[in-house]
Amino acid sequence: MVKNENTETETHDARSRLVLAALRLFAEKGYEAATTREICDAASANISAIRYYFGDKAGLYRVVFTEPMGETKCHTNIATYSDLPLAEALGRFFTEFLECLKKGEEVRLVMKLHFREMIEPTGIWQQEIDTEIKPQHEALVAMLKEHLGLQRIDADVHRLAFAIVGMAVYFYVGQEVVAAISPQLLSTPKVIDVLAERLAGYAVSMIEGEARHRAQEANHE
Repeated sequence: MVKNENTETETHDARSRLVLAALRLFAEKGYEAATTREICDAASANISAIRYYFGDKAGLYRVVFTEPMGETKCHTNIATYSDLPLAEALGRFFTEFLECLKKGEEVRLVMKLHFREMIEPTGIWQQEIDTEIKPQHEALVAMLKEHLGLQRIDADVHRLAFAIVGMAVYFYVGQEVVAAISPQLLSTPKVIDVLAERLAGYAVSMIEGEARHRAQEANHE
């Protein structure tokens, strides 16, 4: 059976238009205030399209919150390269983590949506923590424990993991600040790749500093 490529393209485009329109409206108005009618109007789609592609408004919101960048990878999977040398593993981590910054305006809307979700929670943020953020944190903590040669994970390992990730997170939540002070840092995909490389180097230094701190403490005992 020969597939109708035009139909498949139209289907993909219609779904993408709905996701982008919903992202804008949910970010601006919040889940409750944004109506399915105005989302469909903004996407030039029939009102029945939401049920067809997403089931209902809640299903659309879930997609907008968890996969707003379409095919652009926005999540990392540290466990898949935890066996690599530390610098290489961190380089992979930051490159994947910062990939969505290359989407410009869309990622700014995503951050606005995330802030709104924290203020007007629907419950989906907790799901994101449980399914994405917590597992990645645990994988990074395990990698740090292995590299530092520790027998157990303590509070300082968690502090270090949050500090490492926090460097990259700031470039998402502080985009407007970065744009006002040093806009060239996020101006092109190439400089974002350079940023990932630099953050990996900073992270290596942080980990080496933690190792020295622990060694000094051990010598004083």
